[in-house]
Amino acid sequence: MNEIEKKLEVKGVRPTAMRILIYKFMAKNDRAVTLTEIENAFGKADRATLSRTIRTFETKNIVHQIDDGTGIPKYALCENDCNCEVEQDLHIHFHCNNCDETVCLTDHKIPHINLPEGYIPENVNLVVKGICEKCSAV
Repeated sequence: MNEIEKKLEVKGVRPTAMRILIYKFMAKNDRAVTLTEIENAFGKADRATLSRTIRTFETKNIVHQIDDGTGIPKYALCENDCNCEVEQDLHIHFHCNNCDETVCLTDHKIPHINLPEGYIPENVNLVVKGICEKCSAV
């Protein structure tokens, strides 16, 4: 059993051929990807299968969805020990206004936010927008 199969099984996901391929595709990208990009990469695959796989990955904390303000959800692989918990796993995302790429800045955690009593946070999203290191080096 290879490393990807082990990662999927640890998260309770059966490692089918398509799931392994989608995981590999996402792992080779150093940025968040849209469902359309995944569909284009696997043109002959059933779109419903691809969509279900991403939903399964998201439910099992294998990927997280990023709302970067473009109106198109993007997905990125979670870190190995991530449970997508509001208190410890959330990090900043950076969206480049030039190349339109969104990346996870996993070393930069979102600080704890004290909410009024009775408020229960379920998700926090912090997106910094600007020019990425690749575009600013040009």
